[in-house]
Amino acid sequence: MSTPRLTQSVITERSEITRARRLVVKVGSSSLTTLDGGISVDALNRLVDALQLLRSRGTQIVLVSSGAIAAGLAPLGLERRPHDLATQQAAAAVGQGLLLAHYNRAFATYRTTVSQVLLTVEDLIRRTHYTNALRAIEKLLSLGSVPIVNENDAVATHEIRFGDNDRLAALTANLIRADGLVLLSDVDALYDGPPEQGGRPVPTVRGPEDLEGVTLGRRGKAGVGTGGMVTKVEAAQITAGNGIPAMLTSAAQAPRLFAGEDVGTYFVAQGRRRGARSAWLAHLAHVKGRLTIDDGAVAAVVDGRRSLLPAGILRVSGEFEASDPVEIADPRGVVRARGLVGYASTELPGMLGRSTADLGRDMGTDYERPVVHTDDMVRVPVLGG
Repeated sequence: MSTPRLTQSVITERSEITRARRLVVKVGSSSLTTLDGGISVDALNRLVDALQLLRSRGTQIVLVSSGAIAAGLAPLGLERRPHDLATQQAAAAVGQGLLLAHYNRAFATYRTTVSQVLLTVEDLIRRTHYTNALRAIEKLLSLGSVPIVNENDAVATHEIRFGDNDRLAALTANLIRADGLVLLSDVDALYDGPPEQGGRPVPTVRGPEDLEGVTLGRRGKAGVGTGGMVTKVEAAQITAGNGIPAMLTSAAQAPRLFAGEDVGTYFVAQGRRRGARSAWLAHLAHVKGRLTIDDGAVAAVVDGRRSLLPAGILRVSGEFEASDPVEIADPRGVVRARGLVGYASTELPGMLGRSTADLGRDMGTDYERPVVHTDDMVRVPVLGG
């Protein structure tokens, strides 16, 4: 199968998942493990059977699988998911091998080779890193392997405390230009409220208006995951907003979904495709500060897609270092872009309003570079604008 390079997904409605050339499927810990942290072999085997249905039709699959930390609990004698970072890393180091061994055995019944790809969000936002990650995944897919992606929890820090595999799956879908993102958990759809309190399933999400009044929980029912429905909806919105439809249902419903049946919640694709780095910067980056720019700079940076220079900056707020993410706002306070800043917040005040030529003459040629280069910037659409 040739690598997908179309600007739009081939999936325009739920039933067209059967036409997908490439899918990212994310499965949560609660779907693979038990309350005591062990791996449910039966649940994992059923998932592999469902994925093989897709592969038999020629669809390439990248599986983003949680469960490494949860799988490492029982072997280490831990009764519940630890809160401290060091014990989480230890559990991940033990559990990742166990998880992959089970996938190896399950896929081997179909004579399919699996491969392990351990990533952190940083691997998908730094240009050299994500180029290497993309090259590796593309080659594995071309060789008929199923890449099994997980966060590198044994060494990751920020991602374990604040990230999750839902977001990693969203970035991976952007990275490999997938036709769709499938999020599998222990809940069969997005509900507008707790099902036990009369909440009803939301079949389709076309935009933020369809989520008004929807109450989202925090954790999976099994208590071994970290994402919950909040991050699943966020991940689905990220990919849908970047031209990739998303589908959310339970692992038990996966065979029906993969057959094109009307199950779960479908997030309609909007917007255009972004690369993984741009998607991270637009949606997931934790901004450290704000640069307020004048209207002339707005025209040049936002409309003209040029780099931001010191001359156009009115104010600097927040504390940040060079390469940190910052917001770029117009004089009225409306955020128009986000980018990776080239200078620390302590350096910028003395540079504001000055040309790069003046700065180069007075402070050295290193100060002739932009504050935010256009290659390190994403524009943010203004709602209603």
